[in-house]
Amino acid sequence: MKVEQIYTGCLAEAAYLIESEGEAVIIDPLRETQPYLEKLQKEGLKLKYIFETHFHADFVSGHVDLAQKTGATIVYGPNAETNYQIHQAKDGEIIRLGKVTFKVLHTPGHTMESTTYLLRDEKGKDHAIFTGDTLFLGDVGRPDLAIKQGELTREDLAGFLFDSLRMKIMPLADEVIVYPAHGAGSACGKNLSADTWGYLGDQKKSNYALRADMTRKEFVAEVTAGLTPPPQYFAKNAMLNKSGYASFDEVLGHGNTPLSPERFEAMVEDHEALMLDTRTAQEFAAGHVPNSIFIGIDGSFAPWVGALITDIKQPIVVIAPAGREEEVVTRLARVGYDNTLGYLEGGVEAWEKSGREIDTVESISGSELADRMRGNFNATILDSRKPTEYITQHILDAINFPLDYVNSNMDRIRRDEKYYIHCRTGYRSMVMASILKARGFHQVVDIKNGWESIEAAPIAVSDYTCPTTIPQEVIDDAVAAVV
Repeated sequence: MKVEQIYTGCLAEAAYLIESEGEAVIIDPLRETQPYLEKLQKEGLKLKYIFETHFHADFVSGHVDLAQKTGATIVYGPNAETNYQIHQAKDGEIIRLGKVTFKVLHTPGHTMESTTYLLRDEKGKDHAIFTGDTLFLGDVGRPDLAIKQGELTREDLAGFLFDSLRMKIMPLADEVIVYPAHGAGSACGKNLSADTWGYLGDQKKSNYALRADMTRKEFVAEVTAGLTPPPQYFAKNAMLNKSGYASFDEVLGHGNTPLSPERFEAMVEDHEALMLDTRTAQEFAAGHVPNSIFIGIDGSFAPWVGALITDIKQPIVVIAPAGREEEVVTRLARVGYDNTLGYLEGGVEAWEKSGREIDTVESISGSELADRMRGNFNATILDSRKPTEYITQHILDAINFPLDYVNSNMDRIRRDEKYYIHCRTGYRSMVMASILKARGFHQVVDIKNGWESIEAAPIAVSDYTCPTTIPQEVIDDAVAAVV
């Protein structure tokens, strides 16, 4: 028996390959199937099953494509109704793989179809649980991401989650390994650990949601407290995982197409395609195609695409770092953005050589901002960080204008005013600057390197507040003000 975790940092997502006696199961695969197929071939394994822990909301799983290419059976737990063929396992069902077995544990709460798979070794001993989004290290799954089922509220789902944890998970032995679907950085929980696996006994001691003395009422209150609205693409991804989707090969086939400046421009005009620039923030600032949007491939690319591009069917043309065009198309498809029409061959340099216009974003340091603030400073500072970051410490008189909610807050700013934008590192601020410029806000200035640059400059800031000491009601009020 061998268990391999396949972790993808930009989505904070863990897929798993388990093998025994030449047979394999893959749990919660990502959209692109080729890496799994190559691994199976290299190890000489036959893929027997694809286990899905639930209808994922934060990414499109590769289960449908993988099943079509290998003949493996897709397995979901109870309550999973799909538009494609699956084996809907029963609670308590035993599934064999070589000399090991999996016991199906129906653990509703995060979603109603959520299922945990208990792996038992060759001797029948409980070895590990693959918990999906039911149990993370340090946290549990949010109860507000499920595809709507009847009149169930998030409080109802939180109650189901309480029961699932105490009836199905906590009775297991302390030495059982916990393999969750996500680590820190995922929006599927509130405060996930940076660890990607651990022992159940440690979670019983340290995870707030597994406190032995916790009542159902206390659990529901704590799990539902402070939940910000989920990213808008989550519900769309969950439906794609439930209903099926276009093959990844098809998506890559038309998305990874080189376009001359003339064809690139025609795609924008004929298809109303969005121009997505995925280079670095400073490359974008130095020169970009007018009205293009910056979301850098080396940041939290897919989650920001999903949060900010509201139409999942939006036609997209890409400006990518040389040699990374296929990667960009792949990472768009991971979150359901399948309508990529191609990329600008030769990049911005080719665009400029063709005689077409180039735009720039003014980008200054924190010390330059301090110099300007000492003079006749007739401008507004927009802090594009999350409300909790803003509360922790911020420039005095700066307005919290989180990138997460920029689309719903455009009425709070004016095109005839000047804005200085910052975040923590300079990534989110450039994303926001690009969005504002594309929408006609031309007086925008980016603060490069973000808060680090600001801290090093003589700029008046608020007193520091430790994030862990901020009262929940203060956070709730701050979020309500910007959502």
